Amino acid sequence: MSFQAYLDNIQTKTGQSPDALAAQAVQKGLADDKGLAPGVKAGAVIDWLKADYGLGHGHAMSIVAWIKGKRS
Repeated sequence: MSFQAYLDNIQTKTGQSPDALAAQAVQKGLADDKGLAPGVKAGAVIDWLKADYGLGHGHAMSIVAWIKGKRS
């Protein structure tokens, strides 16, 4: 599955775009404008996405990658 396919599936499942999920991560203190917030590990973002949105590990990791700046 391509990175874009992961993002498309996430939007379908959650109703949220990757940018919207990244903005929520910022609001929760998990991320900032440079990526993950200082001291925050990817696992914290993954746990949040699994708990709140029911995402699997791979889909949650693609949002972590998005937050870190991957765009393709």
